[in-house]
Amino acid sequence: MSNSETILFSGGAKGAENYFGQLAEEYGIQEVNYSFEGHQSERPRGVRVLTSEELSLKDVSLTYVSRLMSRKYSRAPLFRKVLQSICWQVASGHEVFVVGEVQDDDTVKGGTGWGAEYAKICNKPLFVFDQKQDCWFKWGNTSWEKVDAPKVTHRHFAGTGTRFLEANGRKALGELFARSFKK
Repeated sequence: MSNSETILFSGGAKGAENYFGQLAEEYGIQEVNYSFEGHQSERPRGVRVLTSEELSLKDVSLTYVSRLMSRKYSRAPLFRKVLQSICWQVASGHEVFVVGEVQDDDTVKGGTGWGAEYAKICNKPLFVFDQKQDCWFKWGNTSWEKVDAPKVTHRHFAGTGTRFLEANGRKALGELFARSFKK
């Protein structure tokens, strides 16, 4: 797998997505950062602004998402667009890497959790680095399984996660890229 033929699909937001992008650039990996009008992106590289029509192709029921995730989500139009753009990220990648926190109900905390749930729905290989537990997990179709050293194995992969990237999250992503790609 050549670095130049590999594409990271992300959102370019503050925190984990920005760091995924920095690492992609460092390793010579292409980036597609899905955005939309009014979205604050930290990454200027590879920005792909989705049209209203494209966003609507990934429209989701906020009632369904709230029930699935066992939490209440904002009904604000901006939040709906964030969820739609996350769907574009996950749909574009053949495997999904997330930085966040796995909760007792097997969801991932915060808005990041929707990306993880959508990856489950789409039956994509899903890896989460849990900053609180300081370890990687892989979704095993019914539950989370600890894994030691995941690697990116597909040319098209998605990277998303918390805005609050901690030192151990940065280290985990750095090691993921070092295991997966040559400089």
